[in-house]
Amino acid sequence: MATINEIEISVVIPCLNEAETLEGCIREALDALEKNGAKGEVVVADNGSSDDSPDIAEKAGARVVHVSQKGYGNALGKGIAAAQGTFVLMGDADGSYDFGELPRFLKQLRQGDDLVMGCRFPRHGGRIEHGAMPWKHRWIGNPVLSALGKLFFSSPVSDFHCGLRAFRREAIIGLGLRTGGMEFASEMVVKATLNKLKISQIPITLRCDGRSRSPHLRSWRDGWRHLRFMLLYSPVWLFVLPGLCLSLAGILGFILLLPEPLTLFNGVTFDLNTLLVSGSAILVGFQVLSFGLFVNVYAVNTGMLPGESSWLKIKHHHTVEWGIGIGFLFMTVGFIFLITAILEWKTAGFGQLSYQESLRIVIPAVTGIGLGIQVVASGFVLAILGVDK
Repeated sequence: MATINEIEISVVIPCLNEAETLEGCIREALDALEKNGAKGEVVVADNGSSDDSPDIAEKAGARVVHVSQKGYGNALGKGIAAAQGTFVLMGDADGSYDFGELPRFLKQLRQGDDLVMGCRFPRHGGRIEHGAMPWKHRWIGNPVLSALGKLFFSSPVSDFHCGLRAFRREAIIGLGLRTGGMEFASEMVVKATLNKLKISQIPITLRCDGRSRSPHLRSWRDGWRHLRFMLLYSPVWLFVLPGLCLSLAGILGFILLLPEPLTLFNGVTFDLNTLLVSGSAILVGFQVLSFGLFVNVYAVNTGMLPGESSWLKIKHHHTVEWGIGIGFLFMTVGFIFLITAILEWKTAGFGQLSYQESLRIVIPAVTGIGLGIQVVASGFVLAILGVDK
């Protein structure tokens, strides 16, 4: 067996009760190493198997790392940490991936790539054997989540969830991957993209699962965990854009309806009720926008997301003071409208008022005061986030 310094690539295989297929995967990986003269090892990250998987792995020539904390991501994380190679090729133990593809991945890594993704989809040159992937994964789950990943993060990866991938070990460890479940696959791609690692992909074949039992994957639960992770790492799509759209819709409603009711074709009239909804849209939209700003600043400040320059801009360019000043301006305008409404009421002897006239003053008054308070509060929150440790 090669010494630590001689090991170029480690094959890491997560395992939980994979006695049926594990040996074949290990032998396939070892054969690929031998045939191509690559100095390597096979590491099986056993996640608490109750069958003979650990013994099978050792007898087949693999090194077994025992991982007590359950989860696909936890198993892979410990396996990658224990690997001794400069590069790592990871793949599932169910027989669905061909570890004989190792030389193609290794070639890309030797040329300087940090992450090399396998791609199973035929439109990108891959191949999926008949029955190898459930229809909801092939036509809904994987394409949708991969498309969202490309949209949210401008990732070059077309198959976010391919389990066969290789990478420069230190580069991936440096990303600080944290998730313990199936979303580990998405986290690796997302963080590699955000940190501008060199990423490539090669087409591969997905074979039929060789096990007689059902897979560990739970489609809807794990699909939601992937989506939730991508949203949490994309505050622009989760908060900023929805908040901006809601605010702009509210502002448009104010512009059109504040002077007078708006009547469209067939007598459809938008009036005070719509004006009130527009005011609410402005307030809620700004609040969502604020959440997006808070999350982004916090994530950058803690290292969860890259982008130090954005944080420094907020922290050092008096953005907080400007926000507080604008907030007081909104409050002042709101109070002017409110005082005007009170004077109109006084003129009427504090009696009954025309709703058409009074609410067109009161609604912008309440909206302006509420928005001003939100802006000022948001400014102080940013100030707290900007306090040096």
